[in-house]
Amino acid sequence: MSKIDVVLGLNYGDEGKGKVSTFLSQNADIALRCTGGNNAGHTVEFNGSKIIFHLIPSGILNDKTEGVIGNGVVIDPRVLFEEISFLKDQGVDLSKLHISTRAHLIFPYHIAEDKLEEFLKGDDKVGTTARGIGPCYMDKANRIGLRVIDMYNPNFEKKLRRNIANKNKVFKLFGFDTLDEDAIVKDYLNYRDMLKPYVTDTVLYLHNALDENKNIICEGAQATGLDMDLGDYPMVTSSNPTIGGIQTGSGLSHKDLTNVYGVCKAYASRVGEGPFITEQNNEIGDTIRELGHEYGATTKRPRRCGWMDLVALKYAVRVNGITGLVVNHLDTIGKLGKSKLCVGYKLDDKVYTEYSDDVIGRESEVEPIYEEFTTNFNIEKETNYDNLPDAAKEYIKAIENHLGVPVKFIGTGPSNEDMIIR
Repeated sequence: MSKIDVVLGLNYGDEGKGKVSTFLSQNADIALRCTGGNNAGHTVEFNGSKIIFHLIPSGILNDKTEGVIGNGVVIDPRVLFEEISFLKDQGVDLSKLHISTRAHLIFPYHIAEDKLEEFLKGDDKVGTTARGIGPCYMDKANRIGLRVIDMYNPNFEKKLRRNIANKNKVFKLFGFDTLDEDAIVKDYLNYRDMLKPYVTDTVLYLHNALDENKNIICEGAQATGLDMDLGDYPMVTSSNPTIGGIQTGSGLSHKDLTNVYGVCKAYASRVGEGPFITEQNNEIGDTIRELGHEYGATTKRPRRCGWMDLVALKYAVRVNGITGLVVNHLDTIGKLGKSKLCVGYKLDDKVYTEYSDDVIGRESEVEPIYEEFTTNFNIEKETNYDNLPDAAKEYIKAIENHLGVPVKFIGTGPSNEDMIIR
């Protein structure tokens, strides 16, 4: 029988989902991306090379795995074709790539709007990647967005010119540079021809694949803490990187899903603004950042680092229906000597072991409750759980006990092969 495995981030992104997706897709017929845009970045060590993905599912690296960009993704064609060109140079067969007719397109005015919105927010800025993701989803919700399929409609140029003209009125009002309408139209008519070999009714394609007993791996983008509805609003992304986004961003049914793997690190990190209860804005955080090479794959920004938050992770496990955990960077924690796990929050003399709305807006007042562990071990390149030191096993067991979900995979190094399978 066919199966669909899902890989989701449980914190704020950058957990190492690409590594897990690539690993699991070795036995998959299709690798599928369902949400987000090129604000996401999967860095994968594959065959001795480092490859950064922004839109294309990393599973396409496997010879027999097709790649699908689903309808929930927003696509900047310029970035997409830069990625296609790079992967072709690496010898990847891009004839296996399928792009949804229903995916929305990012235009230069979306990127300009992104920068304008952040400017107008002042001190309340979200810290977006300024890739135009949010404004594209805004247009989608406002029903003025343009999809891949719209490029092949006779009214495409008329609608595009209308959008550009209206956006330019806003830019002019706020003293921002207006955009060259003719140049944008010319570029996107060219992209229309370039996209054509890849354009597919991916909903039909995926369901036909299930009828043929093919296996699918869904590669999540961003993570639960950044979900539009369930994350740390307003410091979130503009889509749903939780389990619901997998379904709406692909057209797959909940009954088709098999395993849902939640990916986290043995510590925690976050890029950009927003609450971070276990953040270590000190020497410990700096040490974790350097040992874990915590710099954004897309932005190169240094990530904020801290201890693993089991209260927040339990919330993520529940809302996503996680069936198995992936804990990356256990090797990094082993270099610290001492590490902590957050097992509760203290606020107004009340202790919370479950995530509660009482905390929202008051994260800076929360006192994390920690359990400390000895983490002085070297497990780099280890692939057998039985060979792990007792201290490493104790750390993993504590995570399982608090979250009530088994740890199925453990990352022990940067390479795709540095993985313990339980």
